[in-house]
Amino acid sequence: MSREERPVILIADRDPFMRDALTRMLEEHFVLVLVEDGAAAVAQTRAHLPALVILEALLPTMDGFQVCQQLKNDPATCHIPILFFTLLLAEERAAQVGADGFLLKPLRKDALLETICRLLHRESL
Repeated sequence: MSREERPVILIADRDPFMRDALTRMLEEHFVLVLVEDGAAAVAQTRAHLPALVILEALLPTMDGFQVCQQLKNDPATCHIPILFFTLLLAEERAAQVGADGFLLKPLRKDALLETICRLLHRESL
């Protein structure tokens, strides 16, 4: 699949090691936009209109819950699925702000890929 045909995924995580791990896992199938804070997540989501946003709840400048709420309240971005991928046991809070999916870290590649496919309405990668 050419770069132009691959869906864009925005990943917002403050941890450079997690961004690297997610990049290695997903770059073959997706075009990735990586940010490390909440304000950048909102700005880059508006700029790129990705197929999916993956958020850590604990982000600098604006936490993942605030990011999710802003994106879901914006007519330009409200249709974009948001997946929380976090260390926090906060699935209920994520659902309250409009998240479409929730996974707890640590990273489990099979669960992550399965959830991404479900949120993008794909059979498989």
